[in-house]
Amino acid sequence: MASAYVGRFAPSPTGPLHAGSIVAALASWLDARAREGRWLVRIEDVDQPRCVAGADRVILQQLADCALVPDEPPLWQSARSAAYACALERLVAGAMAYPCACSRKDIEQALAALGRPRVRHGELVYPGTCRHGLQGRTPRAWRFHVRPGLVPWRDRRLGPQAQDVQVEVGDFVLRRADGLWAYQLAVVVDDGEQGITHVVRGEDLADNTARQILLQRALGLPTPSYLHTPLVLGPDGEKLSKRNGARALDTGDPVRSLNEAARQLGLTSHPGPLSDALVAWQRQWGDFYNRAGD
Repeated sequence: MASAYVGRFAPSPTGPLHAGSIVAALASWLDARAREGRWLVRIEDVDQPRCVAGADRVILQQLADCALVPDEPPLWQSARSAAYACALERLVAGAMAYPCACSRKDIEQALAALGRPRVRHGELVYPGTCRHGLQGRTPRAWRFHVRPGLVPWRDRRLGPQAQDVQVEVGDFVLRRADGLWAYQLAVVVDDGEQGITHVVRGEDLADNTARQILLQRALGLPTPSYLHTPLVLGPDGEKLSKRNGARALDTGDPVRSLNEAARQLGLTSHPGPLSDALVAWQRQWGDFYNRAGD
């Protein structure tokens, strides 16, 4: 049923929205509206050292300028520590999480001793050093105990996907050595509590999906439908970001900014006004949804 649909846009307030992030915002809004569902906004500020003061307010204003208004008040992850702690306790009680004393250097040395590749997309593949105990060392972080085997899932745009998380990632962090909650745990707990049924986000996050499915299963939470949108690339060919010259989204002319985002999604440009453009794109997106299905 259409009313059962709940989607979300979950920006990190490391700066204002730019041409890349508005693509995911527009796509998630259109997907919800095409299904007559609800659309939520969650401020993913769990990684406080990376957050920029006031960026959350700027992002919410940019969305409002583009008429992308959530159906409920936004949720801030920084206010959700108790929920994440409760989830970690459940995982520990079920022998699905354990403390880890390893530093990055420790992991690098362990991988070198095993003759295994050390980097995957900038992450160290954890070899499970502390899985069976700390050997008297002081715990630093908490990790999820990954079991072997492929985790299959289907993306509405990318098609069938699969990942052996144990081989490609290893036991991943749930709570960091600095005491901050890891993205993987926070996003799964929040999606579950908010009743998210459909996740529409950038393709750069597709690699996280298998880990999140494992956590959903471990916590008894449903797995949403996933759709990962095309990335906007910077001059260096990498994902557009502040580091490679992304400028803050100009919401003084929202129709122009959203037209560019719509083109990135394969939708037809619309001259406006904004309300008419959004209706036209919603209709086009609905056609895409009917083709792609869940």
